[in-house]
Amino acid sequence: MYGTIFRMKVKRGQEQKVVELFQEWERERKPKVKGALGGYLLKPDKKAGELVGVVVFQDKASYTANASNPEQDRWYHRVRECLEADPAWEDGEYVAGGVR
Repeated sequence: MYGTIFRMKVKRGQEQKVVELFQEWERERKPKVKGALGGYLLKPDKKAGELVGVVVFQDKASYTANASNPEQDRWYHRVRECLEADPAWEDGEYVAGGVR
């Protein structure tokens, strides 16, 4: 499995909009994105104004294909409008873990 973990600094008053955009992605984009397995959006206890995302894909090829998709780019720019800066991304292979 392959994906990314990313930290976002959200503009004041925009947190709910970011949550809604991620819910929209799950509902509308995920069924169309080959290799998309899941994702999470975490609100840290000790970092007000930040959100942490985790995205999991079947493999690096499907992750890269999604990242290059114009529809994904349009969705990302809607999220980016709600952020103070670009997210801090950490891409890589998942080597252990899982949810039951």
